[in-house]
Amino acid sequence: MVKIIGVTGGVGAGKSTVLNYIEKCCKCRIIFSDQVANDIKLKGQPCYEPIVELLSTDILSDNGEIDKKKMAAKIFSDEKLLKKVNDIIHPAVNRFIFDEIENEKKRDELDYLFIEAALLIENGYDKIVDELWYIYASEDVRRKRLKESRGYSDEKIDDIFKGQLSDGEFRKYADFVIDNSQNEDSMKRQIDLKLGVN
Repeated sequence: MVKIIGVTGGVGAGKSTVLNYIEKCCKCRIIFSDQVANDIKLKGQPCYEPIVELLSTDILSDNGEIDKKKMAAKIFSDEKLLKKVNDIIHPAVNRFIFDEIENEKKRDELDYLFIEAALLIENGYDKIVDELWYIYASEDVRRKRLKESRGYSDEKIDDIFKGQLSDGEFRKYADFVIDNSQNEDSMKRQIDLKLGVN
């Protein structure tokens, strides 16, 4: 029976690094919610028409696909529009993931299905998954990573942190916590122990 595991954590905690390692350790599939959100905006996918209808063809690139930069420029200065776009995308992402959970359960070929999303808890996934894993990294470590990898300013990082759950909230819902503040070897040891990898 495939085990469904939700993986969450604050921005800069290193969720992708952890999941890249997990993928090598066991028979699993990983669904990244951000990737799903990108895919469902493509031409012919469920969110394409509603978004173009809402924001007009101004946001399309030459090949007719939604241009991320044009769309961002249009919605991020307008909270009402941003909310409307999120109201199109979030339910569609959830629908896709719920369908995939059902499909994988029917196939029953994997040991694990991992679902990665920043808003797992806020979207009620803790009630759907078998276990919720929280990737933790201290605020200082996350801040340093975001500056180095994405070139974010302190101000931008403060804004992002403000919009996310606190460490205490994450831990309240988590069945398992991976401390990813140290080096990669430390993180890998925690996962090996959890998954029973030698």
